[in-house]
Amino acid sequence: MLYISGEESVKQAKMRADRVAGASNSNFFIVNEIDVTAIAAHIYDLKPQVVIIDSIQVVYLPEIASSPGSVSQVRESAAVLTQLAKQRGIALFLIGHVTKEGMLAGPRVLEHMVDTVLYFEGERYSSYRVLRATKNRFGSTNEIGVFEMTSGGLAEILNPSEIFLSERPLDSAGSVVVPILEGTRPFLVEIQGLVSRSAFGMVRQKAQGFDANRLALLVAVLEKRLGLNIGDKDIFLNVVGGVRVADPSADLGVCLAVASALLDKPVPHDVVILGEVGLSAEVRSVSQIAVRINEAEKLGFTRCIMPKNNLRGKADLKSKNIKLVPVATVREALDKL
Repeated sequence: MLYISGEESVKQAKMRADRVAGASNSNFFIVNEIDVTAIAAHIYDLKPQVVIIDSIQVVYLPEIASSPGSVSQVRESAAVLTQLAKQRGIALFLIGHVTKEGMLAGPRVLEHMVDTVLYFEGERYSSYRVLRATKNRFGSTNEIGVFEMTSGGLAEILNPSEIFLSERPLDSAGSVVVPILEGTRPFLVEIQGLVSRSAFGMVRQKAQGFDANRLALLVAVLEKRLGLNIGDKDIFLNVVGGVRVADPSADLGVCLAVASALLDKPVPHDVVILGEVGLSAEVRSVSQIAVRINEAEKLGFTRCIMPKNNLRGKADLKSKNIKLVPVATVREALDKL
């Protein structure tokens, strides 16, 4: 393996490598270089199987007049390196910076030139990281990896559900557990809701880890269809663990978290909730219901509030050890809780 460090000296990279188990060995080479021509010469000499360029924004081709990081330098440097990797059968990793919006910095053509685009996501103050593929010519983009940043490097989390629920308070109003899917991987997350009286005359709706526009829609459904008096109150929503939830199956969990916080009545700790919510407060079916319920059952949950349509003709679900509670509307789900 050849690691091209353009932003750190070899000594700095070596100090980091010493902290990571297995990084310092005779098959791992570190070079501090930003000239693409010199990098290619190192690749020809060492004949590595894996090359990592850190980062593509700092390397440059001498024959191009513009400075490193410019559109032309990034595009041409990436073209030279990817062509070399294809010719010699090398696995090439190009590390790139991201913008404030979380998108890959530089020309968009960079994403078209590579076979796979991986995003390494995580909240600033959370130790958990999510590796997500947005493009993959050799497989699915619907898979993620969950890791924890430790002093010795990244450690894979084999059971994210258990980690995310480890500090969940029991019998706390506004706390619900939702089985979500990231690709084909199910895991359980805790969603917390808080409703308080607005002190400034202008209500606020804030969401951490959940789409704020979706939250506003669900709050409107609760007020109009269920008659809950929340139009003059501040509403806060948090997905614990720094996870971002885009799965529509979390809608019903969000509704019940807000209702639980408003009524100050806790959701039983052994219940999981899933279902998509429409504008008429109907609970719509979700995909891959069996794998979600299996994950909840493995972690000891005994009841699952789920869409009624998901239970039709599913004999395998009825044989589970977890009690299934089918509901057709948000009102029915609230009543059964």
